[in-house]
Amino acid sequence: MPNVRKLYAIRFFYNLIPAYVIERLFWEERGMTVEMVVYTEMIFAAAIVLLEVPTGMIADRWGRKRMLIVSAVMGCCEFSILLFATEFWHFAAVVLLAAVGSSASSGAEDALLYDSLLSGGKETLFEKIAGRLNAIDIVSTIVAALCGSLLAGRFGFSFNYWLSLLSMLVALALTLSLKEPARSGNPDDETQPIPIRAYLSASVRFFRRHPSVRLVVLTGMIAGAAIHFVDEFWQTYLDRIGIPVFYFGLFSAAIFLLRLPGNLLAYRLKARFGYRSLLAGATAAIAAGLVGLAFLKGWAGLAALFLACLASGVLEPLAAGYLQHRIDSSMRATIGSFQSLGENAALTLLGFGFGYFSSRLDIFGGFGFIGFAGLAFLLYFVYASRRMAE
Repeated sequence: MPNVRKLYAIRFFYNLIPAYVIERLFWEERGMTVEMVVYTEMIFAAAIVLLEVPTGMIADRWGRKRMLIVSAVMGCCEFSILLFATEFWHFAAVVLLAAVGSSASSGAEDALLYDSLLSGGKETLFEKIAGRLNAIDIVSTIVAALCGSLLAGRFGFSFNYWLSLLSMLVALALTLSLKEPARSGNPDDETQPIPIRAYLSASVRFFRRHPSVRLVVLTGMIAGAAIHFVDEFWQTYLDRIGIPVFYFGLFSAAIFLLRLPGNLLAYRLKARFGYRSLLAGATAAIAAGLVGLAFLKGWAGLAALFLACLASGVLEPLAAGYLQHRIDSSMRATIGSFQSLGENAALTLLGFGFGYFSSRLDIFGGFGFIGFAGLAFLLYFVYASRRMAE
C-alpha cells in the first residue's frame, strides 16, 4: 500500500511545525489579544462553512490528490505570511488560507485512504490506519514541541516559523508523489460542471436515512470543537497559572502523547465496548476536563487538561470510520466533508460564548462555558443513542 506509506510521511512533515508551540505567544507579541485571536478563529470557521462541502465535491469529481496538493500549497503560503505579519488583517489572511487548506484536505484525505484500502480489499483496516495516522500526527507534534520551545528560547520566535515553512515544503513534495486510487461506481466526467444540487440532495438523503450516522457526526463535531479550544489556548492557560515558557514544550508533548493510546487502540476498543459506550465516555471525560479547567488551578487544573486530551484520542478514528464504512465511493469526500463542516459550524457558535466569557472571566471562564455546553450535549447523546446502530 504505497499511498498509505506516503500518507504516513506526509502527516509527519505536515505536523512537524515547531511554530505551534509558541504560536499564541508569537501572536501576542505581534499585538493580538485573546479576543482578536477568537475573532480569527471565527473567521476560519465561517470560511470552512462556506468552503467545506464545495471542496469535497471537487475532490470527488476531479480527484482527491489534487485537493491534497492545494492544502499543502496553502500551508506553505500561511507560514510565508506569518513570518512578516504585524497587523490583524495579516493574521486574518492567514486563517483564510488555513481554511482553504483545511477544507481541501478534510474529506479528500479520508476518501483517498479508504479507496486506497478498498482497491486492495483491506477497507476493514481503515480505523486502524486512521488511528496510526493520528498517532504520527502526535509524534511529529511532540517532536516539534520539544524542539520548538528550546529553539524559540535560543533563537527567537521567528526561527521556528522558518523551520515550519521548510517542513511544509517537504510535505508538499511528498503529496505530489501520491497516486490517485481507483474509485468504485461510475465517476462523472471531469470536463462537465459539478452538479452541486445533486450532490447536496444526495448528501441530505444519506443523513436522513442514517440517523445513527447523524448522531456520530454530531458527537464528533461537538467534541472536536471543544478540544479545539484546548489545542488553541492551552498556552494561555499555562501562562495564567504561572508556568514558565521554558516548560511549554514538555507540556505540549504531554497533552499530545496522551492521545496516542486512544488513536492506536480505538479499533480494538470498538470491538469490545461498541460505539455508543466509547463515544459517551469520551464526551463525558472531555466535558468534565474542561469544567475542571475553569474551576481548578495548579496541578488539579493540569490533571483536568490531561483528562480531556486522553479522552479525545479515541473520537476521531471512531467517527471517521463509522462514516466511511457507510458511504459510496463516488460521494466519499463530499459526505466526509460534512463532519468537518459541522465541527467548524459548532466552533463558530461556541466561539461567541468562549470569547464572551474569556473577556470577563479570563481564559477560565471560556473553558467553563465549553465544558458546560459539552455536558448538555452528553445528556442529549445518552437519550438519542438508545437505538444506535453499531
